[in-house]
Amino acid sequence: MSLDEVLSIKDLRMKYDQRYVLNGIDLEVRRGEMIGYIGPNGAGKSTTVKIMLGLIEGYTGTVKIFGQDISDGNVEYKRRIGYVPEVAELYDQLTAAEYLTFMGELYGLTYDQADYKASQLMECFDMGKVYHSRIATFSKGMRQKVMLISSLLHDPDLLFLDEPLSGLDANSVMVVKDILAKLSAQGKTIFYSSHIMEVVERISSRIVLIADSRLVADGTFRELQQMSHEGSLEEVFNQLTGFHEHERIAERFVSIVREGS
Repeated sequence: MSLDEVLSIKDLRMKYDQRYVLNGIDLEVRRGEMIGYIGPNGAGKSTTVKIMLGLIEGYTGTVKIFGQDISDGNVEYKRRIGYVPEVAELYDQLTAAEYLTFMGELYGLTYDQADYKASQLMECFDMGKVYHSRIATFSKGMRQKVMLISSLLHDPDLLFLDEPLSGLDANSVMVVKDILAKLSAQGKTIFYSSHIMEVVERISSRIVLIADSRLVADGTFRELQQMSHEGSLEEVFNQLTGFHEHERIAERFVSIVREGS
């Protein structure tokens, strides 16, 4: 293993109901890379991430994180990982302070360390005044900020983000993108999954595209452009996944909406 190698996947396969949702995925990720992990719904993106997080078993192949085979039963590697799921289930009856200190302690921080860092990070997001308020009173964007803070509180080396900008206002989006860029520059490895192609195109140092349970492209945005002879990442995505029906579907949809008008 190279000293810079953070993640290694070899011939990863996963079946549900006799159908492969992952079919021979090979991937190596190095320290400091910002990976844009994209693909159509059902392509296997979430399954890949959940396997790496140790949330799904029953796969074949090899998955190593920080050089450790995650199937060996040792979960110590998880202390160095942060995760923001697409749909976050927060404990609504807890205050932000209670939730964040609880999460910090789970990752090995003392209560005082977690409380100090969490309160300061809430201030950075202009949420200091609601640090002791119940999460049940928070908007979607505020909840997303709490999730982002909880994923970074313990200073992880590897960060998995699934639609991390969901619900954030324009100013917060700019702040989070800058945070991710600075973390990457400091050697943190970020696995970023989103359907917002413009953001993936702008922030990723490398883009990995999965379709039909297989890895179909892996490279910088410029390399993917050259491979598909297309312009934007959205056009590259459509070319490589074989999706060319968007205009026809949109036209049909609008014609139905307009019926009888």
